[in-house]
Amino acid sequence: MKDDNCIFCKLANGDIPTYSLYEDDDFNVIFDAGPATVGHALIIPKEHAANIFELSEELTGRAFILAKKMAAVMTEVFGADGFNILQNNNAAAGQSVFHFHIHLIPRYENDHAIGMWTPGEQEKEKLESAIVKIREMMID
Repeated sequence: MKDDNCIFCKLANGDIPTYSLYEDDDFNVIFDAGPATVGHALIIPKEHAANIFELSEELTGRAFILAKKMAAVMTEVFGADGFNILQNNNAAAGQSVFHFHIHLIPRYENDHAIGMWTPGEQEKEKLESAIVKIREMMID
């Protein structure tokens, strides 16, 4: 279902003009208006879902299959040296537009577009506790 107040619903459904790379019944792939690198694009479902948790499993699967295909083609077209497929959920994770979308970011040697984190250390007790809870929840 489309949300008339959502800018990404309007972009995905053609209500606002974009540079569309690919479109089918469920998705529109457009160039990002504020790109991290040359060729940075977004996969946007035409159906509104605020994040991955609201998107159906079927549509989620198709979105990531499309991401894989687009990344392969875009890597060749843009002559990229690498590729980021990035998807954020909720503000704490960097999501700023609350309509599920996947970033397709061609990467080039020394582009410094996305910083890497400094590896930390895991807390053994928390991991062991989480393993038990996750395994229990995945059975349901």
